[in-house]
Amino acid sequence: MQVSVKSETGRLREVVLGLPDSNGPVPSLDETFDAKSYESVLNGVYPAQDDITREMDAFESVLLKYGVKIYRPARVKNCNQVFARDVGFVIDDKIIVSNVIPDRQAEIDAYEAIYGQIHYKQIYNLPEAVHVEGGDVILHGDTIFLGQYNFPDYAQVKTARTNRLAVDYLRMIFPSKRIIPLNLRKSDTDPYEGILHLDCTFMPVGRDKAIIYKPGFMNPRDAMHLVEYFGEENVFELTLEEMYYMNSNIFSISEDTVVIEEHFTRLKGWLEAQGITVETVPYREISKMGGLLRCSTLPLIRD
Repeated sequence: MQVSVKSETGRLREVVLGLPDSNGPVPSLDETFDAKSYESVLNGVYPAQDDITREMDAFESVLLKYGVKIYRPARVKNCNQVFARDVGFVIDDKIIVSNVIPDRQAEIDAYEAIYGQIHYKQIYNLPEAVHVEGGDVILHGDTIFLGQYNFPDYAQVKTARTNRLAVDYLRMIFPSKRIIPLNLRKSDTDPYEGILHLDCTFMPVGRDKAIIYKPGFMNPRDAMHLVEYFGEENVFELTLEEMYYMNSNIFSISEDTVVIEEHFTRLKGWLEAQGITVETVPYREISKMGGLLRCSTLPLIRD
């Protein structure tokens, strides 16, 4: 398999889709990894297995409708394997295996058969000190936008997944790329206050458009620069409530076709006004675990 991904919106050909089959029991508050899961457990609304499976099946059906080849990781009993994006990501012709938090190592092992189809020289295992997850990596041509948390309390913040060393490492293996680090606001317990990954506050869509939640960035200038980069007329700005439901965590099948959650009505209208075909799927139950559509995928080949 010759992996190749250069953007978020190139025509999707092959992708890994996470598994919904055996998530195990509802975690305790201490076992949650993100603010949305924490809130769901606290309020007794953590999603049921049947609902997770139903929603992922709907997403899979849309991908198959567009002729996308789908891979699935090996099944690990009592392990939440929904969010494939955390496990790895492809940039150009290289796949980077994430250093996930130790409790999730079984998820990495479940990808062995998929990685076995890729030439070993294209697979990069990160040094132990380098932390980065795919949700913090957004590709746009020769630019890599990289969500990070570059503050002294990094090790104490569960939702801090990408550190400063990741910026240096990616610059080393992609010297021709422009890498733009963006510090994100974090909270382990309040999903209205913290951003888990960059794709929960920013996402390119179409040919030259972007979805942005400005307050998700620690430095307001970062949000301002993103708006300037895409052009104010090309930006859909999210409200606090839309960020909470992760309206930026959509998934593009191509520049002209995007999959979004069925409740994102304002976003749907804007996308259609830009000439983009919108496929909607139910995904609100899965969102209660801290991720949405983009989080569930690991694209391997895009045109």
